[in-house]
Amino acid sequence: MRYSLRCLGCGTRCPMYFRKQLCEKCGGILEVDYVGRPGIKELRKDFWGYEPLLPRGEYKHYKLGNTTLLPSVEEGLFLKLEMENPTRSFKDRGSVVEVAKALEYGYDEVVCASTGNMAYSVAYYAKLAGIRSTIFVSRNANWLKLRNIRETRDAKIFRVDGDFTEAQRRAIVYANRKEAFLVGDYGYRKEGQKTLIYEVLAELPEVRNVFIPVGNATLFSAACKGIAELKRYGLSKASPRLVAVQASLTDPLAVAFKTGKHVRYQKPLTDAGAIAVGYPTYGDEAVAGVKATGGTVVDVTDKEMEEERKAFYREYGLQVEMSGVASVAAFRKVSFEGRSVAIVSGANTLKP
Repeated sequence: MRYSLRCLGCGTRCPMYFRKQLCEKCGGILEVDYVGRPGIKELRKDFWGYEPLLPRGEYKHYKLGNTTLLPSVEEGLFLKLEMENPTRSFKDRGSVVEVAKALEYGYDEVVCASTGNMAYSVAYYAKLAGIRSTIFVSRNANWLKLRNIRETRDAKIFRVDGDFTEAQRRAIVYANRKEAFLVGDYGYRKEGQKTLIYEVLAELPEVRNVFIPVGNATLFSAACKGIAELKRYGLSKASPRLVAVQASLTDPLAVAFKTGKHVRYQKPLTDAGAIAVGYPTYGDEAVAGVKATGGTVVDVTDKEMEEERKAFYREYGLQVEMSGVASVAAFRKVSFEGRSVAIVSGANTLKP
């Protein structure tokens, strides 16, 4: 679809051919605002079937998305198994869009900050596209994920003496200095990741509650945007509650939701690396989305996630990360009525 870009910070408008993901005036994130209506008439479980709802571009139709919605052993709960994507996490949905835009704009290098899964995904699609990838990661990033990236995806990796927030700052500086395309938790990734909620609603249109793990809150914000767009286009009337799930040791979103204040930085302390983000990029937008849908924010402990990970392996024979089953652990702590879906976000781990 044709679109323009709107800064979430100062409201500045940029044309669709603007070659960056951050506003030149204030440094804010640019949001994709579409012009016109898409050329589809119904929802279906087909990632590339939603291309008319993505930013206009020349995409290679790699195999991704269309992941299983598995009935859980828990009554009324379904599991969206995002580890079925090529790099075993939901990150692929956004990476394929970002790398396509980098190619369109003539870049030969992409750069991002990551706790692990996004780095793997970005490097994967950059290599398919024949361009370089540079990754900034915190010192406590999962070594198994970094090994996979180094050995199979040829990415250049910089270890940062700090957490994800510092890695993100370094990536922005690098992008400006080296003329690389900044990718990560920004507008184009958000567009690819909203297809996850499209697939959920295509298979389970009556779903009442969707549990989403939150690190940078990009996926959560994407779900909010996706639901709003489907309503605007007349493709769905669904209004599920959206439940944001954080680790109790790193929960800036939960604190903001409870206090009614803006999201503030916390030092990440959780061992659930994929959601160990001290200052969520889309934190304030996510809090607004929780309130707008009648949802809530749920904290889960590292112990609860680890126990859930082991139980998931025993019950389904599938390996997942601690953060991957944070949403399942959260389901057990609330009492919302109606059918629920828990997003099982990733499985880049060797632990059984």
